Amino acid sequence: MGRLNKISARLEKAPFDGLLISSPANISYLLGFTARDAYLLLSKRTAVYFTDSRYSEEARQPLRGLASLRQITGQAFKDIADTCASLKLKRVAFEERCLPFARYKLLKTELRRANKGALIPSYGLIEESRMVKEPEEIEHIRKALKITLKALDFIRGFIRPGITELDLAGELERFIRQAGGRGPAFDIIVAFGPNSSRPHHLTGSRKLKKNEPALIDLGVDYNGYKSDLTRVFFLGKMSVTAKRIYDTVRRAQENAIERIQPAVEAGSIDAAARQYITQKGYGGFFGHNTGHGVGLEIHEEPKISRGSKTRIKPGMVFTVEPGIYLPGKFGIRLEEMVLTTEKGCEVISGALNK
Repeated sequence: MGRLNKISARLEKAPFDGLLISSPANISYLLGFTARDAYLLLSKRTAVYFTDSRYSEEARQPLRGLASLRQITGQAFKDIADTCASLKLKRVAFEERCLPFARYKLLKTELRRANKGALIPSYGLIEESRMVKEPEEIEHIRKALKITLKALDFIRGFIRPGITELDLAGELERFIRQAGGRGPAFDIIVAFGPNSSRPHHLTGSRKLKKNEPALIDLGVDYNGYKSDLTRVFFLGKMSVTAKRIYDTVRRAQENAIERIQPAVEAGSIDAAARQYITQKGYGGFFGHNTGHGVGLEIHEEPKISRGSKTRIKPGMVFTVEPGIYLPGKFGIRLEEMVLTTEKGCEVISGALNK
C-alpha cells in the first residue's frame, strides 16, 4: 500500500486529478505483482485496475486492499472514460512514454464523450520512485543474478569449435528455466569472432572458430526482476591486440566502479570509463552509455551516460559496461551490476567489490 499512497499523495499537488498508468512495469511496481494487459487508474482517493477475462482471475487476490477490479467487456478506453466520469475526473494524466499515439487518440475521444475530460501528458512520475530499490526488490535482483552466474559457469562446458551462436543461446535458455528463472530477461546475445564488434548482435548460425572471442550478454527474469551481465570467453589463445583491449576495458570498468558513491553525478561515472578508453586510443570505438538501471525493466533509470546530472543514491542498481568494438574484427564488453550503498557500492554480480 505504501507505493500507491506515495504516488496518490503526489497527485494532491499535481496539475491533474487522475493518472492513467499503462506501463506494465509501473503497474507491477505499484501493486506488487506482475500485471499483464492492464491499465491502472489512480485518483487522490481511489485506484481502479482494468483488465479482461484472460487475466481478471489471476489479479483478483493480489488486488485486495489495493485497488478495485473492473473487467473489460468491450472497448477498454470506453470503460476507462466512463469510470473517469463516475469519479468526476476532468484532467487525466497519461504516461507519454508508454501510450501509443493510436491509443491516445481513442482515449481522448472517449474522455470527451464521457465528461468532456482532458488528457495531460506525464513523464517519469513513477520511474523516479523506482530508481531506488527496496530490500525485497534487491533480493529478487540478487536471485536473478545468482541464476545468471550459474548459467555462465554452466555454458563454459559447451564452448568448443563448431558450435553455433544459436546452440549456446538455446542451452542457456534451457538452463535458466530449469534453474528457477521465468526465462531470459531479453533475447540472449551470443556473438562469435567479428560478430562481437556489434554491441547488440542478433544471435545467428555462425560457428565458433579457434582463437576467437565468444561474447555472451545474458540476463534472467526472476519474479519480474531482471539481471544483465556480459562476459567474453576466448577459445584458444588471445592475440596481443585482444589482450590489450580486454585489459583496457577492464581497467575502464574499475575506474567507473571506483567513482560510484552517493551524490555523485551519473555522468562522472561514465566519464571515468570513457576518459580512460580515450587515453588508450580507443575513444572512437566506444559509442554506447557506460551503464543503465536494471529492475522490473532491463533498461530503466538511472542512465550512466555522458553529461547525465542524475545524482546517485543508495539503493540504486545499475550496470557498468564499457566496451571497445573494432568493426569487422572483434569487440570486448565487460558488464557487472552494482548496488549503491551508503558508503560506495557493492558489485552484486560478484567481482571487483569496492
